[in-house]
Amino acid sequence: MDLPPAQLAALVAIADHGTFEAAARHLHLTPSAVSQRIRALESAVGQVVVQRATPCRPTAAGETLLRLARQTRLLYDEARDALAHGHRSQVDLPLAVNADSLATWFRAVMGEVATWPDVALRVHVEDQAWSADLLRSGDVLAAVTSDPVAVQGCAVERLGVLRYVPAATPELAGRWRRGRGVDWARMPVVVFNEKDALQHDVLTGHGVTEPPLTHRVPTSADFLEAVRLGMGWGAVPEPQLAPAVADGTLVPLTARGHVDVPLHWQRWRLDSPVLARLTDAVRAAARTHLRR
Repeated sequence: MDLPPAQLAALVAIADHGTFEAAARHLHLTPSAVSQRIRALESAVGQVVVQRATPCRPTAAGETLLRLARQTRLLYDEARDALAHGHRSQVDLPLAVNADSLATWFRAVMGEVATWPDVALRVHVEDQAWSADLLRSGDVLAAVTSDPVAVQGCAVERLGVLRYVPAATPELAGRWRRGRGVDWARMPVVVFNEKDALQHDVLTGHGVTEPPLTHRVPTSADFLEAVRLGMGWGAVPEPQLAPAVADGTLVPLTARGHVDVPLHWQRWRLDSPVLARLTDAVRAAARTHLRR
């Protein structure tokens, strides 16, 4: 089966940009030329590879080809740079990171990558429980995930634990104080989004099924700010909580009710120097900032 790089590049562009028109602009082609390349690719594999919707998405067959296309492009870019005698071009590294990691320990990784010429991170923000799906679909080459089971074709290693501590403002905690604890059943809560189960896990440990009032704030910085403003309590990542406790704006609600989320690094098994360097940077940041 002959799969020309130009056809695979058209598939990647559609997956990244969502429409044939946007893919055409990215590739400096006409939409008709992109459509012809996709039809030729579908003819070669005997299956539909793109769902013609808004936005366009790869089919199951398209996801298989998308993984091949991204891996091939990375190796091609590295080989081209190795032969360029100083005339380097950009190497793209698409990866998935959960928002709390991105706002805390993963910043050390970005600081390291900032010193690498011509390497561009393409970060997808996704919950650690769901990021492995982006590896399976071929959207990313590596991911921070809570799944210890390697996606087919990937290597996985444990990074450490990100601890979350239930916390609130001193005023909110005092308002809902009940003896030596708080009234978990009545106190309002802040969650990140519909995928965020951390607060639910804490409530379950206290015999509570549903809080009376739940706020959704789907960015890490704004989630923390919502808790700091007293909208409700929330399970705050330890690296973010420590400064807030030190300046008196937040207090832990329990001494032992933390939630430890194990984090793993999954990457495609490619003989890629750039991907190996990224993995080394992730390991170093995890050793410094995560609990073992």
